[in-house]
Amino acid sequence: MATIDSSAAASQDALFRKLGIATQQNAADRGAKETLGQDDFLQLMITQLQNQDPFAPMENGDFIAQMAQFSTVAGIKEINESLTSVTDQLKWSRIATASTLLGHSVLVPGSLARPDADGEIHGVLDLPQASSDTVITYTDATTGEALHQQNLGATGRGLQGFGWTELPEAVRDGKRPVRISATVNFGKGPEAFGASVYAKVLSASADGTEAGAVKLDVEDYGEIDATSIVRFR
Repeated sequence: MATIDSSAAASQDALFRKLGIATQQNAADRGAKETLGQDDFLQLMITQLQNQDPFAPMENGDFIAQMAQFSTVAGIKEINESLTSVTDQLKWSRIATASTLLGHSVLVPGSLARPDADGEIHGVLDLPQASSDTVITYTDATTGEALHQQNLGATGRGLQGFGWTELPEAVRDGKRPVRISATVNFGKGPEAFGASVYAKVLSASADGTEAGAVKLDVEDYGEIDATSIVRFR
């Protein structure tokens, strides 16, 4: 009986070699694996065929279904590997795109601003409704000294831009951060309203996560998610 078993095992190994499949000995040499590969699947398939009931053999449809299932799993694995590669490429592409913003200014919610390359300060108000009286005040962020005030008058709803273009020399050098405050009147008297200002991008980097979110280091505001930036100049 042992001779028959040995012959059967030898025949099976010979068949595996002809098909280019690793033999049982080679598989043992590789050690235990957590996942099954193509060789493992074909070994199981051939073993199943050799040991099936000759009076009730596997239906052709079942055989094809198993092959199709393995092909589907293998295809999904290849797709996952491809998507991982694409994700890595997109990560570096986002960093490269974000790096083009270096030296430019991006619009961020906040009150601190510095003169841009043209020696000007610009910002935006996003009004939910019309304001009958809109005033922008510029003060020294360190000392609180009043520097300038603009009365924009009546303004409509939506994005309303503002800017201070004739800055004194002491402010134009950018060493003194300027604080911007806005007051609006929606019909209930003057009230404070938050502005968004243009601030300079100092650097760009990925946060180290698998998604590789790109962060912009913005002057006076620190790191900001690049996806939150909607305007730049």
